[in-house]
Amino acid sequence: IPLFQTFPPTHALHGGSVRQGSVPGAVLEGQVDESELLTVPDGWKEPAFTREDNPRGLLEESSFATLFPKYREAYLKECWPLVQKALNEHHVNATLDLIEGSITVTTTKKTFDPYVIIRARDLIKLLARSVPFEQAVRILQDDTACDIIKIGSLVRNRERFIKRRQRLIGPKGSTLKALELLTNCYIMVQGNTVSALGPFNGLKEVRKVVLDTMKNIHPIYNIKTLMIKRELSKDPELRTQSWERFLPQFKHKNLNKRKEPKKKNVKKEYTPFPPPQPESQVDKELASGEYFLKESQKKRKRVEEIKAKQAEAISRRQEERNKAFIPPKEKLVVKPKKGNVCFLSLESFLLFFLKLLSFGWWLFSQPRYMER
Repeated sequence: IPLFQTFPPTHALHGGSVRQGSVPGAVLEGQVDESELLTVPDGWKEPAFTREDNPRGLLEESSFATLFPKYREAYLKECWPLVQKALNEHHVNATLDLIEGSITVTTTKKTFDPYVIIRARDLIKLLARSVPFEQAVRILQDDTACDIIKIGSLVRNRERFIKRRQRLIGPKGSTLKALELLTNCYIMVQGNTVSALGPFNGLKEVRKVVLDTMKNIHPIYNIKTLMIKRELSKDPELRTQSWERFLPQFKHKNLNKRKEPKKKNVKKEYTPFPPPQPESQVDKELASGEYFLKESQKKRKRVEEIKAKQAEAISRRQEERNKAFIPPKEKLVVKPKKGNVCFLSLESFLLFFLKLLSFGWWLFSQPRYMER
């Protein structure tokens, strides 16, 4: 019996398979070019792991369990028959415990793929993190992986954390949708975690974008870089070249806008000598001559200083009171021009007033007006 049939192969742990005669003789002889070996042919897909690769099955039983929150209980009860059906195809048993709030997956005697229990573990983790069953069941495929990124401990301030998490989602989910299209991954932001499901290269980019967003780097910069990389990958000539000259280099612009403190502590120049000794009160009195005065003279001097300060304060208060009695400066009156003003003499005004009275007397004397 060959060795690879007795024990599960190491290749199978990564979703691959080992077959007899899979290594071409040309590679062993070194006749194939090294650049061709590094390039994956277009449309090539790794063959699926079947029962023929491991007909004896597994030696021991493996199991994984995970807890789920209370609000996921109704959805899990609804989709649980579909979960069991998908896992039974790979000969894996699943148990839902609503009392403890846990899901358990276990291998059976019919299980032949040793890595399928790891995929079943990821399936129940995604279901517990609010990923719908239609997306989570894709983890059972060989070319699909998942990544659960914990972002709760990356930002201390809760309000700042909510703002950056919302920045990752974008207005009406537009930023998250653009990231999904560029990475070919399904992304679910739930609570303190981000669940991603898709190919390995896409998961690597998703993790980088999520961590940069939590570090206060806007996701639009990484999205722009991903768009450029997507266009460059279509050119076969640029596959072996560096793309650094095509990618944008973004610089932080908020470093120079740092607020300067009001009080700047200027460091003094270093001198090996100690600072001079400060003068005591006796030294000051000796320098001013006050030390040699009598006690009565010292008291008189203190009283004079107090009176001088009081007189200065009284004069300052008097000046403030007198400010209210100082008249404001009058505005200059501009005389109107002679052409715009019409002057009436006293005789013309009296003549106009008499005419107005006569017209009013005539109006009242009319019979029609009296009838009204």
